Amino acid sequence: MFKNKKLVIALSLFPQYLLILWLSKNPEFVEAYYSNGLYVYISKVFRYMLGWMPFSFGDLVYTLGTVYVLRWLYKNRKRILKDTRRWIIDVASALAVLYFAFHLFWGYNYYRLPLHKNLNLEADYTTEQLVSVTKKLIEKSNALHLEITKNDTLKVTLPYTKQAIFKKTPEGYDNLKSDFSQLEYNPKSIKKSLFSYPLTYMGFSGYLNPLTNEAQVDGLIPTFKFPTTSAHEMAHQLGYAAENEANFIGFLASIHNDDIYFKYCGYTFGLRYCLNEIYRRDEALFEALGKTVNKGILKNYEEVRLFWETHENPIEPFFKIFYSNFLKANNQPKGMESYSYVVALLVNYFDTKTI
Repeated sequence: MFKNKKLVIALSLFPQYLLILWLSKNPEFVEAYYSNGLYVYISKVFRYMLGWMPFSFGDLVYTLGTVYVLRWLYKNRKRILKDTRRWIIDVASALAVLYFAFHLFWGYNYYRLPLHKNLNLEADYTTEQLVSVTKKLIEKSNALHLEITKNDTLKVTLPYTKQAIFKKTPEGYDNLKSDFSQLEYNPKSIKKSLFSYPLTYMGFSGYLNPLTNEAQVDGLIPTFKFPTTSAHEMAHQLGYAAENEANFIGFLASIHNDDIYFKYCGYTFGLRYCLNEIYRRDEALFEALGKTVNKGILKNYEEVRLFWETHENPIEPFFKIFYSNFLKANNQPKGMESYSYVVALLVNYFDTKTI
């Protein structure tokens, strides 16, 4: 009977996959009944249960799970050849359970309506629109930078600990609620990853644990990146799975924070993406616009660039290829490039607005 149950669980991979195919063609259903329905309660339950813990429970689960899997493989190494069929069923049934849990607890959000449709924004934009919004972001970023430093050549240093930044980040979401009620963020569950060192060498600044709904931030990244990274991971917690959408919401939450340092981090975050897109389209125009950016802002960008360059290693590209393929398998066909598509949301949102 037990063997038959495992076989049934293993075979459930097929209907689960068919369900994913159906949901991918019905984003309105996902939006209404999962992302704005069941998931809202799932997310809050996990955050109430685990948010109070000072450490990442999900990272602990990953560690114990990895040890268990390695131990199981070692103990059953001889069975692989002697009873291959049973071994395959055991592995497939475990994968089926994880596949189900991943999607139920968070993963179905990959198939919700694109954010630009919810906000009634266009999906495309012209170079003229891009340049116009970039100039607005430069003007705002320069003003905030000068207000903080009183010297356009000094980089901004945040006067907060990283734990203090975690506490202040939700304030931006509180200010967004009046315009975007679906962005209510309570309770808080964001923590430094227990795997910050390996995470850094893999080239990632944070992630959401889809099985525990804890937002994890690499505790080693420069403090300048902490506000926007924290807000980005919180956006994932609220059900925005697409990387460009989490970037955009993280940007909005940062610039709507009452704290000037958070505003600065937010505006310069958006500006960097816009400048990168201009560089891709027109290097001469990029050079011209770059000269209008305060040198202190460029030093903040350099600080981040040097941090990642210091931790470059031969295996990092393989992790990024793996994650890029993971994103492609979950309804983000551009893979790692999906992060940069935040520019389309930024340009169309601010094209007719005063920043």
